[in-house]
Amino acid sequence: MNIWLKNPLSILADNSGGGILLEGTRIIELIPSGKDPSSEYDSVFDASCHVILPGLINLHHHFYQTLTRVYPQALNKGLFPWLKTLYPLWAGLTPEALRLGTRLALSELLLSGCTTASDQHYVFPAGLDNAIDLQVEEAQNLGIRMVLCRGSMDRSEKDGGLPPDSVVQTCDEILEDSERLIQQYHNPEEGAMTQIALAPCSPFSVSEALMRESAMLAKKHHVLLHTHLAETEDENSFCLKTIGCRPLDYLEQVGWLNNKTWMAHGIHFTDEEIQKLAAAKTGISHCPSSNMVLSSGVCRVMDLEKAGVPVGLGVDGSASNDSSNLMQEVRQAFLLQRLHHGSKVTHLDALRWATEGGANVLRRPELGRIAEGMQADLALFKLDELRFSGNGDPLAALVICGAHQADRVMVAGKWIVEDGQILGLDLEQLQAQHHREAKRLQEK
Repeated sequence: MNIWLKNPLSILADNSGGGILLEGTRIIELIPSGKDPSSEYDSVFDASCHVILPGLINLHHHFYQTLTRVYPQALNKGLFPWLKTLYPLWAGLTPEALRLGTRLALSELLLSGCTTASDQHYVFPAGLDNAIDLQVEEAQNLGIRMVLCRGSMDRSEKDGGLPPDSVVQTCDEILEDSERLIQQYHNPEEGAMTQIALAPCSPFSVSEALMRESAMLAKKHHVLLHTHLAETEDENSFCLKTIGCRPLDYLEQVGWLNNKTWMAHGIHFTDEEIQKLAAAKTGISHCPSSNMVLSSGVCRVMDLEKAGVPVGLGVDGSASNDSSNLMQEVRQAFLLQRLHHGSKVTHLDALRWATEGGANVLRRPELGRIAEGMQADLALFKLDELRFSGNGDPLAALVICGAHQADRVMVAGKWIVEDGQILGLDLEQLQAQHHREAKRLQEK
């Protein structure tokens, strides 16, 4: 079926005021204003009330944390004490809790225009060995693209790390499951719906052996690596005290500093470290809301991009954001970077980080842009709310006026969201089930 998305109100693509023509899972033609498609088409969708964006790409999340949003005892704390407060709750995660947390987070993301999501699940209490399998199933049921990051921690309090023994695994257990997941689910082909990455959590929760072995396993299977790095000054101090070097030097020592790695946060880098990142083409996920909530600092996005470092956006976990709305994160990134870098930061920069930037970080050149041959992943927004009334630039209005919900979302040429609703999903029922499970977890 060829579908013409006709005459959009605005579109994030050049010379395509007449819309775009889709065939199957791909975009096959950009249509100038006043023109018809040069190819035949089977149906027409009137997009005259819609602003069309490439599907947004979320680079960093922890889906299970939707179950512990604004937990009272964790409020108003920095990263390390915040984690220490929440680890005991997360130790009570069950398969059903993770399933509901994942479904709700993915629903939030889809409704905000996200078509490709990455999640780093690193908490594996007893009975949750198949956590990633559950997440794969939930993503497939909803029809969203996923990069499932097999997170891990093997350095507990008794070994000098932060997490309790109840949520960590041994290095051998982690590596064995990582290889199983790659073999079972990872699709390396263009247009893949499911991919696996290896994601030891952080320098303060993972052994050097696990970092090195994960790098070798990723190289063997040609999958990406992901971790938290340079998020806080506490992390710098921890690494200097326990390892004897700064976090990025440590990453280089264990074989991670390359173009198959991306890191969440990347705030506290020196000028020399930024140049080192650029030379390696190691990517960064900017997580502005989480960084602001936890008072972690401000990622030097403009300096990173200027040096040649790939940068995209992540909402981060819903216990530090506390939202899974990627379109709102676009606005947050715009405002935060503009505060620090001035008016040279534009709404187009923020939209680029959430689309093409994210695709570059994930090494997915077929995603993140509206162009011929690209995957038909699209987010369509209406400007029919009070917040948009009087706008003069529809694309800028999405960012500056604060769009938060897409009207329609398409993944691989298939409508997943129509009229602001996820097809086939009872959101009211999901919210009730999820909230009950969250209360059980928090009151246990």
